[in-house]
Amino acid sequence: MQQQAAARIDREIAGADTPIPEPTATDGISDNEAGSQPTGPKFEPYKDKIRKPGTGCVTMINDHLYEGRFSPRVNGKRIAKNIYATTREECEEKLKVLIAEMKKEIAKIKANAKKRELTEVSP
Repeated sequence: MQQQAAARIDREIAGADTPIPEPTATDGISDNEAGSQPTGPKFEPYKDKIRKPGTGCVTMINDHLYEGRFSPRVNGKRIAKNIYATTREECEEKLKVLIAEMKKEIAKIKANAKKRELTEVSP
């Protein structure tokens, strides 16, 4: 059916003399019968190039080395930390651990800044 539609479009728009193919037995199959026939390729989810904010980034440096990078802003300054691994999966795992550690450090830095701010304000 798609081939017939494509041939009609070619005839109308491009003025090509393409023959309209004859409908095959699979064109008129109902949904119940279609389940017994083999389907197209299996679905594989697409991995975006852009990661969500706060998850760091993973780049391939060369064919056997990956770099994971996490660089949050703390008090107007950017703190960057890198990790290296031989596989992407290993790099992702190390990056998760690094992000958890960095978030703990950031919480400590912010808590210390609040304490200093409170002690400076009160006489």
